Amino acid sequence: MDHNRPPTPTSSPTGAPPPPASADPRVLPALYQIASLAARTDDPEFALRELLDLFVTLFRADAGSIALISPDTGRLETEVQVGGAAPRDLPGLKLGHGVTGWCVLNRRPLLVRNVATEPRYIAVRAATCCEMAAPMLDEDGVVGVVDLESNQVDGFAPGDLTALVQLAGEAARVLQRLWQVRHLQGKARQLESLISAGQSLVTKLEQQELFDTLAREARDMLCGCACALHLYDATADTVRLAAWSGPRALTLSTTPLPLDSCMVAAAIHTRRAVTFADVQTPDFRELADLPPDATLTSALITPMLFEGEVLGVIVVFTDRIRRFDNDDKRLSAALASLGAVALQNARLYARVFESEDVLRKNERLTTLGLLAAEIAHEIRNPLTVLKLLHGGLGLDFAPGDPRHTDMRVISEKLDQLEAIVGRVLNFAQAPSSLHARVSLTDIIGDTLVLVRLKLAQSKVALRFEPPARPLFVDAHKGQIQQVLLNLLLNATHAMPEGGSITIRVGPEERAGTKLARIDIVDTGRGVPEAIRDRIFDSFLSGRPDGTGLGLGIAKRILASHHGDIALHDTGPAGTTMRITLPLAK
Repeated sequence: MDHNRPPTPTSSPTGAPPPPASADPRVLPALYQIASLAARTDDPEFALRELLDLFVTLFRADAGSIALISPDTGRLETEVQVGGAAPRDLPGLKLGHGVTGWCVLNRRPLLVRNVATEPRYIAVRAATCCEMAAPMLDEDGVVGVVDLESNQVDGFAPGDLTALVQLAGEAARVLQRLWQVRHLQGKARQLESLISAGQSLVTKLEQQELFDTLAREARDMLCGCACALHLYDATADTVRLAAWSGPRALTLSTTPLPLDSCMVAAAIHTRRAVTFADVQTPDFRELADLPPDATLTSALITPMLFEGEVLGVIVVFTDRIRRFDNDDKRLSAALASLGAVALQNARLYARVFESEDVLRKNERLTTLGLLAAEIAHEIRNPLTVLKLLHGGLGLDFAPGDPRHTDMRVISEKLDQLEAIVGRVLNFAQAPSSLHARVSLTDIIGDTLVLVRLKLAQSKVALRFEPPARPLFVDAHKGQIQQVLLNLLLNATHAMPEGGSITIRVGPEERAGTKLARIDIVDTGRGVPEAIRDRIFDSFLSGRPDGTGLGLGIAKRILASHHGDIALHDTGPAGTTMRITLPLAK
């Protein structure tokens, strides 16, 4: 029986008055001993053993037991016994059955002078001749019963029964206090576990790891024997097993199942926790999501809700019949809510990661386009010279001469090459229609959203110092973002052990032109002195895995915006890259 919470009373609170004072000299010292238990221990099981030893000794009983009402089954279950009065391996006794069951059901004590003449007596111990039992009553009702047995007829007197009633009542009150303490201790541990689980869950960015952790935490926190986590697809109206935590490795299908054929449907439809006392009954055998394990008995099913949307369900199983109380449901709901938030966070992370991947691919394509433009630009000059020289040769062969055809073909191919170079240059040039008046603060803010996860993974702290007033530029937003991304990633690579990046934005005036200035300051190792004057040259890189195209392309992009980029400062303490752009008029 679970001593972390009080047993379920058999009736509503009665406000039973305290027992009357007794003239029996044994009662007062015994009451003191019972009351002192609350100060000597916080273990209900230890207190039960102490109580039974006291009762057996005080009334010179040959055997005895204390049985409590199980909150799960509603039966009397023996918790402690001496003398073989009621072995604990016997099934629970229904209320109203036997002497003890009758006492609990009727809330009255009973003295049986000779068990041979008592029809309510159920023989468990052959030597028993006399029995007395008293219900354990407190303000909330009956919590259990004390049963004492004697090997002699008339082994107990009516005065013994009166004293036992008083002592049993005090014992019930002490046990209730101990149960409350144990209950509060359990709630404190659960709260600590919930906080710890929440901190652990929000760090899980890989979804399968999150599912496995959530199933394991739910099983441990609710003292279950197994736990299943199912994801719900509202579009297809199906559920799919995402994680399983149990003592036995089961072969479970992860194929999506129709919701209407599943046990979890009730929790998803109602958006509330649902409990089942015994899932091994015939009513559950055809359900598609019930694991093939005959030891699974009771189930608590809790939906994972995020902003009213059901993301999945957590199913906690026990290996015995258990009545999940409101505390269990609240705890499960809190854990499910944490899990839903963590799942949404993991999904958003995956989307951001995919967006970053697309951005990197687009950056490569842009780089390739600009590289092609640079190559085309370099080809155009010698091509122009070739075309001029060819035209100036003045070679005019006769129409029938094969060289006449060769000269015509050479002229056509030179024109074709010039057209190809022109198309490449026109394609690489950003259309002026894509330029717009944009705020530098907005461009930088949007760029930082794209790299925040990369910076966090690299242990790089970021500080953005926006201008005192908004600064607007006429620019191609995507290209300026590409320049900023390149500089931020370069700064991150320069700090393999982590560090900080500061972005400062402000106005300045140069030769009568109003400019916007962006400084990107890192705490990295600095640019090697040997390449400081050539960092904007194409194919120059300070990293083994670098292509040397990034800063060269950044320089070209800013030049197309009538701006510039420069190495403002560098050294062992860090590097400052400065971007300037003309302010929009």
